[in-house]
Amino acid sequence: MAAKTEEGTLGYEQARDELIEVVRRLEAGGTTLEESLALWERGEELAKVCRHWLEGARARLDAALAGADSEEPAEG
Repeated sequence: MAAKTEEGTLGYEQARDELIEVVRRLEAGGTTLEESLALWERGEELAKVCRHWLEGARARLDAALAGADSEEPAEG
């Protein structure tokens, strides 16, 4: 798990896919306490990356919708 999780380093899909794998490994069990903690911490980092991407997408969508609303001619 050498990929950096600094914002912008991982794409959303990469972070999501790795997060899915982390969750799968945690649910499967069979790891030591130390390994489980490391997986949990990695999962938290990946979730943060995913949230960052989703919040950015939401802001872009909101801005686009606000721009579309302001371009509509006023009725009256």
